[in-house]
Amino acid sequence: MTEQSEILNYLKTKSLNLSFIDKLKVTYRPLICPFGLLLKYVEKDKSVFDIGCGSGQFCALIAKFTAATRIHGIEISEKLVSNARAINQEFEDNKKITFEVFNGSIIPDGINQYKIIYMIDVLHHIPKNKQEYFLKEIYSKMASGSRLILKDIDAGHPFVHFNKIHDLVFSKEIGNELTLQFAKNMVESIGFKIIEKFNITTFIYPHYFLILEK
Repeated sequence: MTEQSEILNYLKTKSLNLSFIDKLKVTYRPLICPFGLLLKYVEKDKSVFDIGCGSGQFCALIAKFTAATRIHGIEISEKLVSNARAINQEFEDNKKITFEVFNGSIIPDGINQYKIIYMIDVLHHIPKNKQEYFLKEIYSKMASGSRLILKDIDAGHPFVHFNKIHDLVFSKEIGNELTLQFAKNMVESIGFKIIEKFNITTFIYPHYFLILEK
């Protein structure tokens, strides 16, 4: 597994031309989000799709520390997509990396060309009445045999309140977190096969992982 120190040192070189808040998010998010653990799921797969890619720092980590040669990120903000393109510019000569703006509800059809799909801390930013629809949209468009790595904040842990404060400060919103059990029941009802599920806490942030296959 890629060490956190490697990830932190690398991302410090990627945030020089960003706004102050975006720089903080890019550089220091590994302190609260277990990127090293997430990277291991790329394994030998060459194609990766990142839903809600933000400023593209996780895509840059995939490009830097894994064998993936084709990476695609989508995000609702043109500004963040612009950040992602700049941060990943160094890989343009030897990897196919693309970013695009999407409307937050319709997943691009091209997702079916990717073996590994990530959705990291995105679900709790979606209104509760639209979360199941969004996951159904992903399921309907991803290819059979591909995997969705779903990581989010666990509403069943008392530390969830720290994440709510975090989102209020940085995103100006209160998250719609789910418990691991509720999320598990939801994805199973959609049709996903659960390969692995577990919780970990990083600093004061309680995470759940669902490794899913269509």
